[in-house]
Amino acid sequence: SPLCAPSFWTFPGTGTSHPPLCPPGIKCGGVLSAPSGNFSSPNFPGPYPYETECTWLIVVAEGSSILLSFSHFELEYHTTCAYDYLQVYNGASRDQGNLLGTFCGHSPPPPFSSAWHVMAVIFRSDRHVAKHGFAAAYRKDACGGMLTGLSGEITSPHYPESYPNDVECRWRIGGTGSGGPLTLVFADFQVEGGQGCGFDYVALFDGATAASPRLGHYCGSTRPPRTISSTPYLLVLFKSDFNIGGRGFKAHFYSVGECQEVFTTIKGNFSSPRYPNFYPNNLKCQWTIQLPLGYRIKVFFLDMELEGRSSLTGSCDYDNLAAFDGGAENGSLLGRWCGRENPAPITSRSNQLLLVLHTDRNTAKRGFSIAYVGVVPMNVSCTRTDFHIQIPMQSLAQLERNRIYLGTPSCAAQVVGRSFKIHTRFDTCGTESQKRNNTSVIVSTLYIDFSAGDQEDIHQYEVQCEPKRKEASVTLIAGPNPSRLSQAENLVDAQQREGGAMDTREIKSQDTSDIVFISICILAGLLMVIAVVGLVLL
Repeated sequence: SPLCAPSFWTFPGTGTSHPPLCPPGIKCGGVLSAPSGNFSSPNFPGPYPYETECTWLIVVAEGSSILLSFSHFELEYHTTCAYDYLQVYNGASRDQGNLLGTFCGHSPPPPFSSAWHVMAVIFRSDRHVAKHGFAAAYRKDACGGMLTGLSGEITSPHYPESYPNDVECRWRIGGTGSGGPLTLVFADFQVEGGQGCGFDYVALFDGATAASPRLGHYCGSTRPPRTISSTPYLLVLFKSDFNIGGRGFKAHFYSVGECQEVFTTIKGNFSSPRYPNFYPNNLKCQWTIQLPLGYRIKVFFLDMELEGRSSLTGSCDYDNLAAFDGGAENGSLLGRWCGRENPAPITSRSNQLLLVLHTDRNTAKRGFSIAYVGVVPMNVSCTRTDFHIQIPMQSLAQLERNRIYLGTPSCAAQVVGRSFKIHTRFDTCGTESQKRNNTSVIVSTLYIDFSAGDQEDIHQYEVQCEPKRKEASVTLIAGPNPSRLSQAENLVDAQQREGGAMDTREIKSQDTSDIVFISICILAGLLMVIAVVGLVLL
């Protein structure tokens, strides 16, 4: 760490007095391991020296937390704090995912409560304009504080051991910059009960202070319901009286909009918080896709860079993205990814899909970008000569029938009862005969046009029939706007990834269909019969 003396110095030839430029003297920064303590900028309360960088690492007992507060703060001001600044990190490294904030000017940083037992504070000054600096204090196992992450966890003091008596803790959650509401979910709750919750209790407020509207007042052993604020701030107040305690509580919070969203539209896009910049650490984010009954959901991974696999286990033990079939983490796991993977598209088995991002305490990366599209429910069947396609009108209630067509717009759907129906012969509507895996199939493309205004949005499904077996299938081959997908996400890739149903190397067009071939065989047979009869008569 730089060494700085309290005396001033004069630049030669100017007669101007300046703060010291780190001559031998007072140490700057260091490791603070006492349960509580104070530290300040070099030379405080005098002006700090130029071109100085100091790092204080606060380390308390593992399992404890740290409350950091500032009693004085005066640094050179800049709109982006590009000159002199102070940074607070929720951890030991300068990982951008751990950064709680960068500060300068005259407004002191708010009190910070760490998510674990290590916190770092970095002070840096440039070669111009010195101010009086700052004074800070910390203490371990303090309850309450300001939590500014996109997600995090709060617990009662000493949890899961019994909390102390005569305690009052206030956690002010918010100020992430996202401006969105917050969600608070209790994972465990056991607080002394009593009529009216007048002894020990947890109170929630829809804002930054206890003067904000109250969202709830809880005690006993029943977990409080999920709570969503209407403002960017949420205050959690915990109070215990002079006797009878309990295990306390553990709760998670999420910033709605960046870290927890529910999508109900037929298609959409979303990304990790701050993408394409580094995501924060200590996250648990959830994105839920809920579509009408009958729909399935296909997810395209446009970009992904997370912390890599563990060198010990080879698994995604650190930061990872997981997909679950259904709306909860107890659903069937569709995949778990980390590192710089390029996952193939996945398709849900139901009308709901949950994506969960976990990040740990360090090593943040760029994150991910995802597009999804709802797979329209439809019934496709075939005979030896015809395609039959039926789609419930309620699934495409906003569309007119001419927006749904097979092969060409002239083969549009008809409205029959409460369904869109297409019934067409193989020799119309752009169908063609192909050879796939040594099997003759009839193939066409079903188009569903969701375009609005100048935004073209046409979803394409390949419909396929094996006439000999009268077996039909349908596959989504183009969903989100192709320009939003990577160039590798082309038609052949999409077909291969849907389940390996086709081998494109064996796809060959045939000059005639099976129907024409059968017709020729019948005609040849008739001619042979006529020829034999003619010979007999002669």
